[in-house]
Amino acid sequence: MTPDPRAAPLVRVAIVGVTGRMGQALLRAAPAFSQLIVTGAVASPASLALGRDAGELIGIGPTNLKVSSDLPRALADADVAIDFSQPAATRTNLAACRAARKALLIGTTGLEAGLEAALAAAAREIAVLSAPNTSIAVALLMQLVRASAAALPGTFDMNILEMHHRGKRDAPSGTALALRAAAAAGRGSPEGQIGIASVRAGDLPGEHTVFFSGPGEQLSLSHRASDRAIFARGALTAALWLASRPPGHYSMSDFIEQKT
Repeated sequence: MTPDPRAAPLVRVAIVGVTGRMGQALLRAAPAFSQLIVTGAVASPASLALGRDAGELIGIGPTNLKVSSDLPRALADADVAIDFSQPAATRTNLAACRAARKALLIGTTGLEAGLEAALAAAAREIAVLSAPNTSIAVALLMQLVRASAAALPGTFDMNILEMHHRGKRDAPSGTALALRAAAAAGRGSPEGQIGIASVRAGDLPGEHTVFFSGPGEQLSLSHRASDRAIFARGALTAALWLASRPPGHYSMSDFIEQKT
């Protein structure tokens, strides 16, 4: 069968941190995206999964995609990388993508302090999207929080409650910090005036609520994740968009605004 020359070319994706919860969720979600193909499955050099078939990790059988720790080689066969590895590895992964001139979506949270300069430098040469939360609905929530903070008078207190599974290491979550920044930007007030309460329990994928509490009334804006697949679908959708972007530092809000 002759390929349709008008068809958009496949976007090749390398998944970094493929053995983690989100890495495996990305592998499971990818077959539903006809526009992309996963060409790289990268894990840490200490991973026990090295050399295994990535499909076997998620119980779908052989896929002829071997787990490797060689990120530069994986990038050579990719158009964009999605990084859900460990915070300590983000700087190295960013440098590798910059050297290979490949776009990078960073979904890792709890990033080390001082990474902003490296992100800014890389964004001058490649497209970088850093997202503490890759849910498309959460990206919309950020915009709603900013607009609400700008519209409500200063008599309304702003507070955030976030809940995650007991294994999540960073608290507050990156999403809660981003929500606080959005609220502070909308109000034009210091972030330190907005309280965050964190709960770590059970296997909760994630829940965030922003409370605007005023005299005699309260407005709450919430997002509740019941399945980690929403973050994988959002990351893959955003990666498809990012692969064709010019160099720059993007956010999920940029993606939402471009798509709508």
